[in-house]
Amino acid sequence: MNRVLVVDDEPQIVRALVINLKARKYEVDAAPDGATALQLAAARHPDVVILDLGLPDMDGVEVIKGLRGWTRVPILVLSARQTSDEKVEALDAGADDYVTKPFGMDELLARLRAAVRRAEPTGPSAAGDDAIVETEVFTVDLAAKKVNRGGKDVRLTPTEWHLLEVLVRNTGRLVSQKQLLQEVWGPSYGTETNYLRVYMAQLRRKLERDPSHPKHFITEPGMGYRFEL
Repeated sequence: MNRVLVVDDEPQIVRALVINLKARKYEVDAAPDGATALQLAAARHPDVVILDLGLPDMDGVEVIKGLRGWTRVPILVLSARQTSDEKVEALDAGADDYVTKPFGMDELLARLRAAVRRAEPTGPSAAGDDAIVETEVFTVDLAAKKVNRGGKDVRLTPTEWHLLEVLVRNTGRLVSQKQLLQEVWGPSYGTETNYLRVYMAQLRRKLERDPSHPKHFITEPGMGYRFEL
């Protein structure tokens, strides 16, 4: 059973989410503000967080940054903010997905399930889960789901790891934007290319020797991305 932390100061939304989540056998905790959310996350260790950005005590982006300081828990942002810049800011801070208010409960639950799946261990694949892929800068251990750079583990969010994994398993091959979106975020995605831009920038910052001149994470403009050793 998965535990969900709902962070929102609108009682009607919290009530609707709690009813729908419990009906689907999720355990649910709720927080009306950012400080309570961070305390509950530390105490209860949720499997996924649903987070409103407009909280009474702090901006939701600060909550994301606070969580990302110590946990890779999937974070699904639920917010009335609709501009692309605000969505990118939340994703860049470490959110895994973004749903705009007003929202359909079925879509939200589908995205929640996808976020949980991305955080779970994956099954065997053609590339072999025992593979260790080494570059001159970092090493990817597909079995342990770890990345090491300079003798230290690199902290990746579930979405960053899933994106890296798809690219590494297709080393040297162009992976289209649509394929990446659908493999990492789910079959209903295909046009949210800003997600890819943000997460590729994050992978480059964490793993490339010179992020502005990437050697391993290559963009093929208008087509997709390619991982090179």
